[in-house]
Amino acid sequence: MTVELERINEIIDCYGAERMHALAILQDIQREYSFLPREALEQTAERLGVPKGEIYRMATFFKAFSLHPKGKYVFKVCLGTACHVLGGPRILESLERELGIRAGETTDDGMFSLEAVRCLGACALGPVVVVNEEPYAHTTPDRAVKLVRRLTTSEGEPAVGPPDEATASGSAADQSGATPAG
Repeated sequence: MTVELERINEIIDCYGAERMHALAILQDIQREYSFLPREALEQTAERLGVPKGEIYRMATFFKAFSLHPKGKYVFKVCLGTACHVLGGPRILESLERELGIRAGETTDDGMFSLEAVRCLGACALGPVVVVNEEPYAHTTPDRAVKLVRRLTTSEGEPAVGPPDEATASGSAADQSGATPAG
């Protein structure tokens, strides 16, 4: 992936290149690239006039940041108390088997990343899996695997969102059987 320093500078300039906005700058860079490229971190440190170590400390302290590219589809499996009791660990295991990766990794083709998270704040909908910010409620291991397969076969189309009107309203299950929580 090519990092355009011009684009990094535009992001930094939106915040007046002020040190107090370093966290917001990193958030915007991650939103742009899906991770924090080394070149972007170095450019940020230089433009803000702070040591590189300070920027790297921020980038590694907050779990929301990643120093490695994420997949096109990021699966977050909730392992908070309610989701854990309702089967979150089994969902994670089934996704690890299906994708051939462990939590915290990305598939070699760059399609999928898998993350285990402690709580997504949707306990009543558990177990919950979030794919690229789209929550799927009452997920089972089988439904999670079907969702992966649906995304794999529908590459090139907007596949993460609900495939029909009824699902968009949350009143029916999508083709994977997982119900979007929205």
